[in-house]
Amino acid sequence: MATIHDVAKRAGVAPITVSRVINHSGYSSQDTRERVEAAIAELEYVPNRLARSLRSKRTNTLALVLTDITNPFFTTVARGVEDTASDAGFTVVFCNTDESETEEQKYLQVLLQQQVDGILLVPARSTPESVEMIKKQGTPVVVLDRKMPPNTEVDIVRCENVEGAYQLVKLLIGLGHQQIAVLSGPKMVSTAEDRVVGYRQAMTEAGLSDVTDLIYYGAFTQASGYGLTRKALTVQPQPTAIFAANNLIGIGALKALQDAGLRVPKDIAMVSYDDLPANLVTFPFFTVAVQPAYEMAKKATQLLLARLAGEAPAQCQEVVLPTEIIVRQSSGQARN
Repeated sequence: MATIHDVAKRAGVAPITVSRVINHSGYSSQDTRERVEAAIAELEYVPNRLARSLRSKRTNTLALVLTDITNPFFTTVARGVEDTASDAGFTVVFCNTDESETEEQKYLQVLLQQQVDGILLVPARSTPESVEMIKKQGTPVVVLDRKMPPNTEVDIVRCENVEGAYQLVKLLIGLGHQQIAVLSGPKMVSTAEDRVVGYRQAMTEAGLSDVTDLIYYGAFTQASGYGLTRKALTVQPQPTAIFAANNLIGIGALKALQDAGLRVPKDIAMVSYDDLPANLVTFPFFTVAVQPAYEMAKKATQLLLARLAGEAPAQCQEVVLPTEIIVRQSSGQARN
């Protein structure tokens, strides 16, 4: 394996000159840079990033801690983080917690030991413990997708959830539905709770405030969507419409309805939070509230990089992006 001394010898310069060219520090003439770069290419020299990081106290590595990498929404988030970080010369380590606080703590301890430069965190629960642990180590952190309790000093980039849910349920009410079941994620997760808040607002505004038996909490998974739908169908009168609080719940709910012999939207209407990527569906079907996942990830990564560079505002920021309602076949037509 070639060393910096081999490169220096091939280029006819001192090792310190090779270091300057690699690190873009100090002055080197155009001719010198070209000779060093040619020698690096010829010898296939790979700079020792570990040694450089020990000198600079930087690893040029960010971590993205997600709750479910199999969810297309978070896959898009991961791509946005990776693209933005790569453009800035950073690599990204991905961790998947499966909505487990235990797994989250385990990953964070490893990441902090490895001295990543910064962490982008989708918390398993909307509680401050993980954020405080990261901050105690002096590592910059930005929370993605979810709220934190008041007085938690941390940057947050998320999307609007209450309004999106409100608009989806208001659409169903406008089509004549009153028995609308909401299938949400875990309690103590802000996205799950906010989407129920939006649901309640729309129902209460329409004079339909007695909805306790129509609210179901579970997990943001297909299995949970399937199970919650089966439970909702046992209630009398049966729901005439379902609001699935994310795309995976929606897929599970649709399967449960099909297994029960119910047709969407002829027998029961459906709406869902989060869309499915065009490469996964040939015929978009769900009426959805769409979150700008890539843009959210990009803004969060840019904010984290600004913190690392000392260019972000001293006060923590909360950036809230809007959602877009897309009406398709699953919500059906107005009821007679």
